[in-house]
Amino acid sequence: MYQVAREDREDNHGHCPSVGYGRCAQRREHAGDTQGTGRRRSPGLIGTAARLLLGLDLVGSVVHGQLATHLVPGTWALGLIGFPVLALAWHWTRIRRHPAPFHETSPMSFLLSVAVPLALYLTWWYAPAVSVTSDATLLFVGGSLVLAALRADAGCELLALSNWQLRRNDQLACAVLTPLDVLEQRFMRH
Repeated sequence: MYQVAREDREDNHGHCPSVGYGRCAQRREHAGDTQGTGRRRSPGLIGTAARLLLGLDLVGSVVHGQLATHLVPGTWALGLIGFPVLALAWHWTRIRRHPAPFHETSPMSFLLSVAVPLALYLTWWYAPAVSVTSDATLLFVGGSLVLAALRADAGCELLALSNWQLRRNDQLACAVLTPLDVLEQRFMRH
């Protein structure tokens, strides 16, 4: 375990010193931010239901398809172990280099949140030799959606498992559910 500099620690009463730019300063900076590593942003009832139903539908489609045809163990291994470990490794490496919370909602983040899973899903069409990634992507995204719904987390579904394991709340934009959450929050405020 590494030692934390004095200015990065709270005192015995939970107060942060006024100097330094460590975790305490970041906490002060993000005190009102519900999407940093502090508080988690919870989806409303509609957002939670959408995550749960969409996730179960994605996983269910793979289960149904493989039971109707044939089971492909590589799909299950990649979708339930490979992709989650890859996401966790990327996330862990990212926070080791840049420990500050990140909340990426740029247009490029929205585009990548759709393009990467879609490219992995469409391998059956453009790269049949690695088409195992198609159903594996559905398992990973579906499982992540279910986990986000069960944890009542309105964050990035692709980081649901790694955020949980790393005790973080880092965010990448989700092109599908982020707009739904924003609309639901606006509606609930009025």
